[in-house]
Amino acid sequence: MKKSLIIVSFGLLLAAAYSCVKKEDTIAKIEVRDENNTLVEEAMVVLHGTSTCNCPSQVVVYDTAYTNAAGIATFNYNEIYQLGQAGVAVLDIEAYKGNRQGQGIIKIEAEKTNEETVIIQP
Repeated sequence: MKKSLIIVSFGLLLAAAYSCVKKEDTIAKIEVRDENNTLVEEAMVVLHGTSTCNCPSQVVVYDTAYTNAAGIATFNYNEIYQLGQAGVAVLDIEAYKGNRQGQGIIKIEAEKTNEETVIIQP
């Protein structure tokens, strides 16, 4: 009896250890370039989108970041993605700097670094 209790306890402990799956980061990186293909620093990048269903708990995304010296704006979507979820989002991209602007679309896939490039023009 004692031996079977130990075996069952060990089995439950092993099952619990394997069920704890750590989720990886879900990141979006937007590279902004100008009409001369030069990286643009300090460009404002806006990612936005809305749910396509009329669900009571629609997820509306509207995030803004500025590009760094490498011309990249980084967004973290760990809060939106839930472990086991099929997809995360498809978002519109808008980038601005001075009189230049550009647009694009990015598909955010779970637990990946998703990258897209936007060209801004006058």
